[in-house]
Amino acid sequence: MDGCTKYTVLSETDRAQGNTEWHYKDDRSLVTGWYRFQGAAGDRMPDKCVLGNRCGTEYPGWLNGAHPTVAEGVVTRTVCYNEYGYEKCCGGSNIIKVKNCSSYYVYELQRTFWYRRYCGNGGAGKLH
Repeated sequence: MDGCTKYTVLSETDRAQGNTEWHYKDDRSLVTGWYRFQGAAGDRMPDKCVLGNRCGTEYPGWLNGAHPTVAEGVVTRTVCYNEYGYEKCCGGSNIIKVKNCSSYYVYELQRTFWYRRYCGNGGAGKLH
């Protein structure tokens, strides 16, 4: 399936890296598939460590690696979760796929564990 034509939008305001009102949200109920960040959540997954207790969760997830070019097609990347503050910027991780659809990115995401959530780059949140 081509993620550029069939995807689910992640646009929740509290999913943005700039959101400092954190809760115990996670993506345990996420169905494996292609997702696109839009709206208040931002337009992509951050590719630098996000401070803990952001994105509406205790352990925010960020892309550890560069976003691909269109020519690279679908690439495999690691999502890191900032666990336990600054010492564990990549305290946990999982593998995803990322595709550049020319004017936006899509991510093949899977469900996470307790208090781990995929972040968008929206908001004015500081990066670690």
